Amino acid sequence: MMCKTAFIFIAILLISSCSEKKEVKIACIGDSITEGSGIYYQSRNSYPVQLDSILGAGYSVLNAGRSGATLLKKSNLPYWICNEFSNVFAYQPDVIVIKLGTNDSKPFNWNEEMYVKDLQSMVDTLNSIPTHPKIFLCLPAPAFNNAWGINDSVIVNGVIPSIEKIAKTNNLEVIDLYQPLTEHVAFFPDSIHPNEAGAGIMAEVIAKAIKK
Repeated sequence: MMCKTAFIFIAILLISSCSEKKEVKIACIGDSITEGSGIYYQSRNSYPVQLDSILGAGYSVLNAGRSGATLLKKSNLPYWICNEFSNVFAYQPDVIVIKLGTNDSKPFNWNEEMYVKDLQSMVDTLNSIPTHPKIFLCLPAPAFNNAWGINDSVIVNGVIPSIEKIAKTNNLEVIDLYQPLTEHVAFFPDSIHPNEAGAGIMAEVIAKAIKK
């Protein structure tokens, strides 16, 4: 009787462990907007932190944003050389959200041909992660003036079409963060970086895409 009880108990444990869902790990690649620059209580209100809260149990989100970073390899601060890029590989994510392009729009950085080439290279590099992560490409948030050299016209006419081109080539989903924020200039105190409310909109849009 004891053996039978023990067998049943072990069987229940095995069934329970098999039925447990694996936590979905999400890495958010980006620049200062992802990092949460200018947001009060950045560690609590940046968009990746709010995303983690919205998604809830079963998800874990890594903020891999680096202030000033670009997608372009030849620029003033390529994301490729940042520690945050290495952190993404160490994290072994199941999902990767890429939001790079705002700093690429600066006149001394921008090169459309190289942006397309480097974005493809990044997609290929991230696809080498053993978890075979699902990759989302984000259209950048709007820039409401040319602060720090960031150029909204380049974002609209250069960065966004380039992202859409690579997304189509690689059959990747695009998350539009530009249009949902165009009417919310009040959420951008310095015209470039969203505040807590702006980051919240980003988190909501991205969470909807991930859960779709």
